[in-house]
Amino acid sequence: MYYIGIDTGVNTGVAIWDNRKRSLLLVETTTIHKAMKVVEEYKEKAESESTKVIVRVEDPRQRTWFGTERMSREEERKRLQGVGSVKRDASIWDAFLEDLKVEYEMVAPKRNVTKLTQERFKAITGWEKRTNEHSRDAAMLIYGF
Repeated sequence: MYYIGIDTGVNTGVAIWDNRKRSLLLVETTTIHKAMKVVEEYKEKAESESTKVIVRVEDPRQRTWFGTERMSREEERKRLQGVGSVKRDASIWDAFLEDLKVEYEMVAPKRNVTKLTQERFKAITGWEKRTNEHSRDAAMLIYGF
């Protein structure tokens, strides 16, 4: 079975965990449309292997705190505009996955380990290649399933 983790945003984190091999296959950051193509490709791959795909998407719509209390009005406006953008992306993912007919879960940010440094991520997962915050957050949505 393949688990796919998605960290929504302009820089979309995508990661793939193969639970048969117990290993990460992919940890990267890309655009939303390329990440959707990865999901479609792995759905087809899973079907050809008589297994399935489960997608876990970090869903900022479930977040209730945004840390704007110590910001200027302009900083707060920009932060909330960005929050609106990733919430829109989560809605797009929700509709896309529903249409694709794959099993998926929209995950509240508080239910995921986030903001790991590259060194800490490497120590936990053994992933040697370069990562960024978005790709690591995506990987932690599915690591170890």
